[in-house]
Formats: sequence, structure tokens, C-alpha cells
Amino acid sequence: MVRCSNNLVGILNIVTFLISIPIIAGGIWLSRQANTECERFLEKPIIALGVFILLVSLAGIIGSCCRVSWLLWVYLLVMFLLILLLFCFTIFAFVVTNKGAGEVVSGKGYKEYRFGDYSNWLQKRVDNHWSRIHSCLQDSKICQSLIEGSNTKADDFFKKHLSALQSGCCKPSNDCNFEYVSPTNWTRTPSSSLNNPDCTTWSNDPKILCYGCQSCKAGLLDNLKSDWKRVAVLNIIFLVFLIVVYSIGCCAFRNNREDNAWKRYP
Repeated sequence: MVRCSNNLVGILNIVTFLISIPIIAGGIWLSRQANTECERFLEKPIIALGVFILLVSLAGIIGSCCRVSWLLWVYLLVMFLLILLLFCFTIFAFVVTNKGAGEVVSGKGYKEYRFGDYSNWLQKRVDNHWSRIHSCLQDSKICQSLIEGSNTKADDFFKKHLSALQSGCCKPSNDCNFEYVSPTNWTRTPSSSLNNPDCTTWSNDPKILCYGCQSCKAGLLDNLKSDWKRVAVLNIIFLVFLIVVYSIGCCAFRNNREDNAWKRYP
């Protein structure tokens, strides 16, 4: 007699098996189409994720539908480790993103970002990989819209809402007190300050701007903070789903053992 739990595990894993195919295909496509180091960096993790989902799904399908107990046991072990890993990552993500926020500047529509305001762990990770991140930010052309808006008046620019990366990487810090010429062109005046190291790092060269500034790193961290919090919330939903699937899988494993025992002792 076919058990309901075995069917459910089989159906759920057929769905995940089908999902893994476009993930792998996307990784392969990206490896062939990648033009920058940033895009090439993504291809291997995507392919690895697709292959992992495919193998786990196959183990679940064969283990539940073909009543292969040892394979279903491996499937449940992997699921348990995945649940544990996601749980730890979710807690960790909330902890490391608890610090840091943009600083509201009076009379400005954008915020200022300070690298030291964020988690020490995130700061170290960004510092260690900054050369690659720096290249990726330049390739992404996040400042392009500001460069094209060279006719924007000062009052309009100061009221403009900028993303964390645009505020940190595409303009000098508010501390510098530079004179505005255009969104990506600023000049020093006698009243300008160089107390902030970012003030000497800034360049009007569109290829340099403030990509080497601490404020640019801070803008990236603010983006990471927002993204990690969204991922953590999604992880909670995914964890609930995995726990339900794991529970059903345990029932299917118990059914397999009972069926095997029945066949052994008729």
C-alpha cells in the first residue's frame, strides 16, 4: 500500500528537482556571457547550488518512491544539517546587521554613511575583499545617472534622494565642505576641510570619484545590511517549510522501515 507521506516527499522533491535545472542552466549561461570579474564570481556558486538541490532531490525521490531506506536516511541527514545551518545563519545575520545606519544631514535629501558605524565582522570582510568589490562597483556604473545629470542645479541635487552606494561612492563627504559644480564635480575652497581622509581620496575623475573612500565601503555595508535582513526573513519562512518537509520525510522513512520489516517477516 502506497503511503501518503512517501507520495508527498516524492512530489515535493520532483518540484525541487525541476527548479534545480534552470538554476544550473542559469549558472552555465552566466559563465559563457560574463564580461566582468563580478559576473564570473557568481557562476560557480550558482552552479554548485543547482547541483546540490538536484542531488538532494534525487535522493528524496528515489528514497521515498522506491523505498530505498538508506538513501532516504541520507536525504534526512542532509535536510537536518541544512535546517541547522539556516537557523545558525539567520541568527548570525540578525546579529551582524544590528549596528549601523545612515546619518541624516540637515537640508539634504540623502544620508551620510560612516564605515565605523557598522559591525566589526562586516568591516573586516569588506576590507579583505575591497580590491575585488572596488572593481565590481566601477563595472556596475552606479554613478552613471549622476554623471549624466551634469546640468543639475545645486539646490535640486541637495534635495535629491541618493542610494547608500551613490551617496558614499559618487560624491565627496559632507564633512569636506567642497563647492558643488555638478553631481560628480566638486572643487575645494578656502573653507573646505580635509580632516576626513575621504576628502583627500575624492577625485572628479569619473573612473575614480569616491570608490576608494571609507564612505563608499559604508554605503556598501548599508546595502548588505538591508539585503541580509531581507534574506534572514525569507530564511525563517524557508526554515518552516524545511521543517515540515523534514517531518514528512521522517514519516516516509518510518514507513520504509515498517514495509521492509513486513517483507522480511511474512
